Amino acid sequence: MRARRILVVDDEPGIRQSLSGALEDEGYDTASAESGEACLAALPGGFELILLDVWLPGIDGMETLARIQEIPFAERPVVVMISGHGSIEAAVKATKLGAFDFLEKPLSLNKVSVVVKNALDHLQLSLENSRLKGDTGSRHRIIGESVSMKALRQQMGLMAGTNGRVLIFGESGVGKELVAHALHAMSPRAAEPFVEVNCAAIPEELIESELFGHLKGSFPGALDDKTGKFRKADGGSLFLDEVGDMSLRTQAKVLRVLEEQRFEPVGAAESAQVDVRVIASTNKNLDDEIERGNFREDLFYRLNVIPFFVPPLRERLEDIPLLADHFLREFTTAYGRKPKELTPEAYALLAEYRWPGNVRELKNLIERIVIMNPQVRVDARHIPLHPSRRPPERTAERFGSLQEVREAAEREYILKKLEETSGNVTRTAEILGLERSHLYRKMKALGIGPKEQTP
Repeated sequence: MRARRILVVDDEPGIRQSLSGALEDEGYDTASAESGEACLAALPGGFELILLDVWLPGIDGMETLARIQEIPFAERPVVVMISGHGSIEAAVKATKLGAFDFLEKPLSLNKVSVVVKNALDHLQLSLENSRLKGDTGSRHRIIGESVSMKALRQQMGLMAGTNGRVLIFGESGVGKELVAHALHAMSPRAAEPFVEVNCAAIPEELIESELFGHLKGSFPGALDDKTGKFRKADGGSLFLDEVGDMSLRTQAKVLRVLEEQRFEPVGAAESAQVDVRVIASTNKNLDDEIERGNFREDLFYRLNVIPFFVPPLRERLEDIPLLADHFLREFTTAYGRKPKELTPEAYALLAEYRWPGNVRELKNLIERIVIMNPQVRVDARHIPLHPSRRPPERTAERFGSLQEVREAAEREYILKKLEETSGNVTRTAEILGLERSHLYRKMKALGIGPKEQTP
């Protein structure tokens, strides 16, 4: 059986050596790092637990801990903080950031041994619960390396361990539900239920029953008792999707539940107590809705304890290749197809499009490509974006110089002629009035490879 891996991070060589030696005597496989930067660099090493000092040169232990929390749940090591200047405030902060425990120096090796065992047991249990729920981490991974998405992941890492209510803003299709799932998966409630309510899809006359449940006979059609979403989410998280579409009457009842953590099922005389973390989302401007009288201001402030904003896809175009590749892998696996790849022209076309449907639209497009196209190499002409929905050329924004404009136009024209001749370079050269060798040199200079010549 493989020994469990532990990383000891401390700027004092003596502490690194003594902790590593004691843990190795107990059968663990250890490594050490002297700084936060070295710790983060070592993370691909498959460590299950990190003993992390708070006071480090450069990036301190708290900042290092926050960055560790950005790692997907299924791959994230459990962290135990250690410090020679322990305080209640530091311990509370470390716990909120996601640390399992906090140890004060001078360290008792016996206590370290107990805490390490408990932390690893906790990690194993969390992973097993996650697998049982089908929440493997990658399923709810937030994909993107743009500045806005890195900031979003960092904010999630800082806030996921708290019980603060979250309000997620963003257009339809940007991935608000994915963020809600990821927050739950990163939180201490990960082993408990995650329950969703689409406030826009449930008729107003039924939403109270959906949220709070009802008793048999409480209204016409109530043939049996019904357990509401708040009760189902007890101990876990309740996601109120598109909360801006909730009626004012229901808003008033939700406000009371948030204030008291109690509610009455429809037709019941007694209230029920619940422990629920509420995560809400909206694609509306709630300030405008409040001014119009469509949304309660007091409910807004109750929900908006921790605001998140998910940017539209058109504002993070650099993430499109990562998302497209992710969806290609997902759908080729799901449909049993051969792996596919997009050409540079295909990526360029995707980057030009404005994506009114955001990530959801991109995902649906890639699924259509996988189903409809047998080609392994997907070029721009294989991407079914309707011409009327493509954006007008914005040459001045796309290119920095006149030379770049000329090269882009030449490249597009040569590719078009190659397509017309089914990739016949000799015939294409004749049409263009060029020597064959000249055309080859031109193609190489413009980055047109051999595989792009044939359909």
